[in-house]
Amino acid sequence: MSASVLYDVPGPRARLRNNILTLVSFVLVLAVAYVLIKGLADKGQFDAKMWTPFLEADVWKNQILTGLIATLQAAALSAVLALLFGVVFGLGRLSDRAWIRVPAGAVVEFFRAIPLLLLIFFVQAFPATASGYTVNVPAFAAVVIGLTLYNGSVLAEIFRAGVLAVPRGQAEAGYALGLRKGGVMRLILLPQATTAMMPAIVSQMVVLLKDTALGWVIAYEELLNFGLKQIPANFGNLIPSAIVISVVYIAINMVLSYVATVLERRSRRSNRTTAAPVQAPTAVGVGAGGA
Repeated sequence: MSASVLYDVPGPRARLRNNILTLVSFVLVLAVAYVLIKGLADKGQFDAKMWTPFLEADVWKNQILTGLIATLQAAALSAVLALLFGVVFGLGRLSDRAWIRVPAGAVVEFFRAIPLLLLIFFVQAFPATASGYTVNVPAFAAVVIGLTLYNGSVLAEIFRAGVLAVPRGQAEAGYALGLRKGGVMRLILLPQATTAMMPAIVSQMVVLLKDTALGWVIAYEELLNFGLKQIPANFGNLIPSAIVISVVYIAINMVLSYVATVLERRSRRSNRTTAAPVQAPTAVGVGAGGA
């Protein structure tokens, strides 16, 4: 038995106490789950008639698949625009010119600090409020713009971190060969940074896909809207519908997560980059400057 600096291996009493606490917690979770499931069963949420709508082709064709297509459309367009936003403002934060670096940093930090739901509401309500006229922003446009601004700001930090993750000696070698900063960035830093930050980019795409569900609060007819509003309104099966929709979301996100895992493993084994894999930022940064 050995101990690390940050963790002491528990002794016999500690292991016994931990096992008892684990068992008690497990029993409590089972008890809570039993109470919840029994309550739903008593209300008939698990009756066969609640699940039969999902055996009908029309429900899948006209509602679930329609909502899924709307979700994927918003996610795909938002992903493309967010990547472009992230590249532009990520490179802007790395600029040597303060008049580019500081505004780019301010934009990124501003949109990262605003909750996505408020951003979507703001995009839809601001044109009418500011102009004084009746301006109807389509729900699809509001969702896409909100997702682009928020996730694009996060991707800007990922791009910046990916470039900074490349050892400084790589850039110095490029300058020694007579390359300008643009050439060093294009030929040396970006190819290596792309390999390092690809897993974080794909992980952020998973977040973006799940965030499309926020569109249901502004009546965007995506997968969650059909699953929690329209299908239960027609069949009164809120819980079964939520379970089915959750399984669909889980299936899609598992595919994307698998892609992220594969890319991360490849980046670790790849000889194309000397940079360590980049992790997606989880909190708003404090600075607006670049390297």
